[in-house]
Amino acid sequence: MEETFVIDNGSCQISRKSCNRNSHHMLPVVDWMSDVPKTLDESDLVEVQFKNTRKGYYHNAEHLPLEKGSVIIVEANPGCDMGEVTLTGRLVATQIKKNRINTERYEIRNVIRLATDADLQRAAEAHAKEQDTMIQARQLAKSLGLEMKIGDVEYQGDGTKAIFYYIAEGRVDFRQLIKVYAETFRVRIEMKQIGARQEAGRIGGTGPCGRELCCSTWMTQFTSVGTNAARLQNISLNPQKLAGQCAKLKCCLNYEVPVYEEAVKKLPLRHQTLETKDATYYFFSSDPIKGEITYSTDSHRPMNLQTISAKMARDIIEMNCRGEKPISLGGKQSSSELIEIDYQNVVGQDDLTRFDKKKNNRNRNNNGRRRDNHSRNQQSNKA
Repeated sequence: MEETFVIDNGSCQISRKSCNRNSHHMLPVVDWMSDVPKTLDESDLVEVQFKNTRKGYYHNAEHLPLEKGSVIIVEANPGCDMGEVTLTGRLVATQIKKNRINTERYEIRNVIRLATDADLQRAAEAHAKEQDTMIQARQLAKSLGLEMKIGDVEYQGDGTKAIFYYIAEGRVDFRQLIKVYAETFRVRIEMKQIGARQEAGRIGGTGPCGRELCCSTWMTQFTSVGTNAARLQNISLNPQKLAGQCAKLKCCLNYEVPVYEEAVKKLPLRHQTLETKDATYYFFSSDPIKGEITYSTDSHRPMNLQTISAKMARDIIEMNCRGEKPISLGGKQSSSELIEIDYQNVVGQDDLTRFDKKKNNRNRNNNGRRRDNHSRNQQSNKA
């Protein structure tokens, strides 16, 4: 009976034939053109996935019968590496363009052959050392006093090279560290700096929405996320709720920003006031998606709140420009007392005013005690 070796590359367990279907792929790709007949000008490029989210693109110069899930040996510098084919055909060029890879600077190497059982055994022995190597590498970096964290270690398929992924706030002079690593692990060393979002993508996990992390399933380009995205969507600014597993602002805050920006353009400007015969109304809050604006008769606090549509607000502004004033806004009237703003909280924000309510009751009790003490003092003085 032929012995079969199985290795875990961080995203799935792979054997000589294909990937285990029950396992999960990081950054999966759907070949929606797989049933389209191949043509003579079919591209020989293939997309190959290695450990976790690391991918590369290679030429199938030998015209091997490759398909999605094939485990192959590819050229590396130095030696060779082993990975799994995730995409073939004409969509590979689209993926290269989507990931913004400069083909003039990016060296596209060749596929050598299909992986054998001997290749799988050699790769399994190399990957088995990654966890111990990472722990020892962290200890060596700490002993040298370097302000950096080794997030992950990846051995090349032939075991001649190791990639150390590290996280650091600034620039780190790790020349001495590379010498120590080379003497300790007896392999070629490559250092790659990654950010907190890239580390979360390599680790994987489930977000508060119940879905797997975007950075580990499909996101490859990370854009900056600011608190303005939360303000624009009327989301409460609670750092504990807005932060993801990477301790940074969630990338999903940017998903609906273009929709809100287009919706805000349809609303009147905030500094524009509405003049009616009974009062002057100032901007208080808005719901861009619903196209509604809430106005207050006080410019600093909510008083006599009126909610009207954006179209009605523009009509009243046009009337004011002509010197006309409507009798009233005629919108949905809210309580004139101080109210808690409904932020349509999708991140589970708690009631932040619960402490204020207790504080108000305490102040009332204190005021009552002061009045009683004052009346007692007056009575004693009269006596």
